[in-house]
Amino acid sequence: MLSQLIKNSLEQSVRQVFTALGAAVTELPSVVLEQPANPDFGDYSSNIAMQLAKVLHKAPMAIAELITTEISQSGGLNGLFRKIDIAAPGFINLYIDWQEWAGRSFELPGAAGEKVIIEHTSVNPNKSMHIGHLRNSCIGDALVRILRKTGYSVEVHNYVDDLGNQLADTVVGLLNVPLAGDHVRFGDYCWDIYAGVNKEYALHPESVHKRTDILHALEEGHGNTAWLGSLVAERIVREHVAEMKGFGIGYDLLVWESSILKEGFWASAFALLKQTEVFVQETEGKLAGCWILKQAAEEPSGADADEHHKDKVLVRSNGILTYTAKDIAYHLWKFGLLDKDFSYSEFNAGLWTTGLSGERLAFGSADRVVNVIDYRQEYPQAMVKQALEVLGYTEQAGKLHHVSYGVVSLSPASAAELGIDISEGKASYAMSGRQGIGIKVTELVQLMENTIDATRSDKSGLPSRLIATAAIRYYLLRFNLGTEIIFDFKQATEISGNTGVYLMYTYARAGSVLSKAGAPAAEAELNAEMTYPSAEKANLNAEMTSSSAEIANLNAEMTSSSAEIANPSAEQTDALPVFPAILQKAELALLRHLSNWQDTLYSASVQLTPNTICNYAHTLASLFNNFYSACPILKGEIESVAFRLWLTLRFRDTLGEVLEVLGLPQPERM
Repeated sequence: MLSQLIKNSLEQSVRQVFTALGAAVTELPSVVLEQPANPDFGDYSSNIAMQLAKVLHKAPMAIAELITTEISQSGGLNGLFRKIDIAAPGFINLYIDWQEWAGRSFELPGAAGEKVIIEHTSVNPNKSMHIGHLRNSCIGDALVRILRKTGYSVEVHNYVDDLGNQLADTVVGLLNVPLAGDHVRFGDYCWDIYAGVNKEYALHPESVHKRTDILHALEEGHGNTAWLGSLVAERIVREHVAEMKGFGIGYDLLVWESSILKEGFWASAFALLKQTEVFVQETEGKLAGCWILKQAAEEPSGADADEHHKDKVLVRSNGILTYTAKDIAYHLWKFGLLDKDFSYSEFNAGLWTTGLSGERLAFGSADRVVNVIDYRQEYPQAMVKQALEVLGYTEQAGKLHHVSYGVVSLSPASAAELGIDISEGKASYAMSGRQGIGIKVTELVQLMENTIDATRSDKSGLPSRLIATAAIRYYLLRFNLGTEIIFDFKQATEISGNTGVYLMYTYARAGSVLSKAGAPAAEAELNAEMTYPSAEKANLNAEMTSSSAEIANLNAEMTSSSAEIANPSAEQTDALPVFPAILQKAELALLRHLSNWQDTLYSASVQLTPNTICNYAHTLASLFNNFYSACPILKGEIESVAFRLWLTLRFRDTLGEVLEVLGLPQPERM
């Protein structure tokens, strides 16, 4: 990793300066590296000399001179720096020898095979999935790919709450609410049933007792009601798994909440918690009879009180367990801290499920746990962490990470299209499964597929459905995690700008250039990138900030005759060429960004932020398209063509890795 290598070199040089000056090496300030926007000020720059001025009682410029001398005398990272200079009031500016950089390989900090369990999706098995659920799945799957790419052993869980209120409500509806109409999928039928039963609760509040009766039956696990609940949950989970497979999203293990009870996980967790002073049964007040996890801090009063300071009910007075109670038991097992295990059987090819019978396999016992759950579950997640802490498992509590994200709501236009009253003039409208308000995943995919299909003149490339799922996936990943996505049909179906389509199109463009270089007779292949709509090409050209003349000449350039092209062999394309003495602005900008890939990937793995990969990808694609426009790749002197083909290949390979991490296809043609 280039930045870490440079940082280590600076830190070593700083220590050598301290030694040379006879200064005591205490705790040194952290070396901060920046990449100046203007490459005239270096490819990397640091202000460490200014930070050390007070410690060493010297002028920053003098300290910078000492540090740069040490770097130079130590070999400048074996020639990686072509130049080092200092600038007032004490900046150290480092210039990379890009020929040297290109010939080296850089490694990420090792994960040493550390095992991580990532739990994501975990949708209630009571109806079809909507786009809010899909955001969770896309974030989770991207994190799986990021951590695997950085060397972690990742186990993917999908937790199935088959004992919760939502499934109970759907069962109540199936038994009591008549419903007419055509439904292609069972989950869609249950979507309407679920909305219908909640409408019934609103009209007749006394009927809510039916939910409690069903919950008891589900937890007891026997009888016709439990059997019906099990059938409903399994049927819908199979639909969910199939839907996510269409987005390239998979799991290693389905963990059923009912298995946690039947295998005695909660009984073991309950026994452990009872030995602590903070897990008690209330004897009076509104929580009389409930087992609660008391907060360690004193509960504030008045306006300062919030949910995060409330004692958490784990077992209700009627004996029904809360979701958090079962989640605590589940997390003790995740970390290998419980004297219990599941039995496992195959749910379908490559996917295992928990149950009462089956094999004993090596699931669980993770070093780290990552839960992808929206921000509304911050309090329950905090309670799980607190339970681990009070049980003495502080190390594991520190390695439990809640990846929180904003919910998906509807734009006024999309809400109106679904028949929602928008007369209040809100900026966005929340989806509600209880009211049957939302955009089902299958509906969105079909809408996107139809929109894309209608704009394609040549459909011999990627299937429109695959383009649609990739576009949706990228759309849901590119926002900062904390951002509420206000979903808009029109915006989601756009195919230009910061979109997955733009990235895939650019990947295909680079492949076309390389294909033409290796096989000049196959000029038809070059038109692969031009099978996408003319509007997309216009948008791309606009983003490249090309002049009108350049846009007009783009197609002519791409279909130029073999006589105009210096055609290198495939070996020349793969080999490292001699770099130009002076790089063009577009070439240097692309090189600099390519060198940041490992840093970006590592940062995303530490911070658990897939959107940073999206930001990197869009900038990378834009820089390549600018390079493509500004620097004729297949024309000119043989040395120039060889270098630009190498740069194109390096770009395509890097973008291919990025697309893989984001879960997007790497198309030869669109």
